[in-house]
Amino acid sequence: MNGSQVPLQCAARARAVVASATAAQVTLATAESLTAGMIAAALAEVPGASAVLNGGVISYANSVKTGVLGVDPGLLETNGSVDGEVARQMAAGAMVACGADLAVSATGVAGPEAHDGKEVGTVFIGYAKATDSGFTEHRFTGDRAGIRALSTLAALDSLGSHLLPSDRTA
Repeated sequence: MNGSQVPLQCAARARAVVASATAAQVTLATAESLTAGMIAAALAEVPGASAVLNGGVISYANSVKTGVLGVDPGLLETNGSVDGEVARQMAAGAMVACGADLAVSATGVAGPEAHDGKEVGTVFIGYAKATDSGFTEHRFTGDRAGIRALSTLAALDSLGSHLLPSDRTA
């Protein structure tokens, strides 16, 4: 997929996520560091998103990760903010803070320089739901805007993959 296709893919995935969440009666939340609101914005572009999108937290600063999302300060001190367990805890915190059934998070390095000893393009997408939480690691290439867009797409894909019939709250 080339860079010009990513925004179209994000819009299509967001529509699919909102439709699936609506059908399953599952509410959503986001916790975003490197994407700084892009995931929530993609979802909010979809008509009807207000039925499922409870909210999101932009947690660029570690103080927001710890104070609002409940990420373990010791973990941030030891591993830095670009870490899979940090992503998992961010998603779990967003689920609680926003009162949602399913949450996704994104933390990583968009560039132009490495951060916390992690290379540009290192991204962790976290997820949390009542029965499970975890994360995936990604290595994206491209410029800052491209890495942020690919991270948004990966987060939307994560939401979609967790909107399974077993998640129905009805």
